[in-house]
Amino acid sequence: MEAQGYFEFEREEWQKLSKKAELPLTKTQLAGIKALNDRISLGDVQDVYVPLVRLLQKKYADFEKWNQDKLDFLQVPVKKTPFIIGISGSVAVGKSTTARLLQVLLSNWFSDLKTQLITTDGFLFPNAELEKRNLLSRKGFPESYDMKALIKFLSEVKGGQGQIKVPQYSHQVYDIVADQFDVIDQPDILIVEGINVLQLPANESIYVSDFFDWSIYVDADAELIEKWFLERFGVLLDTAFHDPTSYYYKYAQMPREEAFQLAHTIWRDVDLKNLEEFILPTRFRADVILHKVQHHVMDRVYVRR
Repeated sequence: MEAQGYFEFEREEWQKLSKKAELPLTKTQLAGIKALNDRISLGDVQDVYVPLVRLLQKKYADFEKWNQDKLDFLQVPVKKTPFIIGISGSVAVGKSTTARLLQVLLSNWFSDLKTQLITTDGFLFPNAELEKRNLLSRKGFPESYDMKALIKFLSEVKGGQGQIKVPQYSHQVYDIVADQFDVIDQPDILIVEGINVLQLPANESIYVSDFFDWSIYVDADAELIEKWFLERFGVLLDTAFHDPTSYYYKYAQMPREEAFQLAHTIWRDVDLKNLEEFILPTRFRADVILHKVQHHVMDRVYVRR
């Protein structure tokens, strides 16, 4: 991958940029953090994420100083402004693991700072609304999100508002859960994870990424992501086989070959199309790109110059 405007580091170079640290989690705890079918080891955390957090620490210090200097100059009363990190990438690439792991590391190493995490899944229109708009087959595409609500949410977070409710999304039922909310309450650091966070919607004058102070894109070749997508689908079939409430139960009842053929079609017609048209073009809008190869191994890191 050619990445003009970025410093490129092979993993061996990147890991040397920071001293080894005592990790605040065990192998078992790490297994509980990683996304379904993702692979990550404590060695990955040490080699890739420790330098990443150290770099983030420096960015946060600059952010705090700039905000203080700005408020002093403008003679505005001091008000806490959250530092917002956006994390993007394809479906099944492992961006959820990156988001959760960053939250754990930041919460443990900087315990005086309140770090919260939210995904943009909660801003998808409910399935009933998508059906009404004839968009159910476009779920995950830009038009399937309530972007006005997402931008309003980020504006409220940046403005220091407390107790902000965000609808919960369930991957098990593949829909927004009625009357269930996550609450974001004046964090020092907010991590926002989703496939759409770096996109530039055509009908909005303000973009989601306008609110970000740092952004990360988790990257891999499309052929690999498809492989991971299908592997994850297989795990979901196994877990849904005896659970009629699961969205994947109907697929689990099919002959396995037929179910996988259908999953391949969904990847080709929906997720790959979304990746190529709307997600991948945002890659070079990120401040940091984490590149993966076989077995979810991160082999390179790119940092914007």
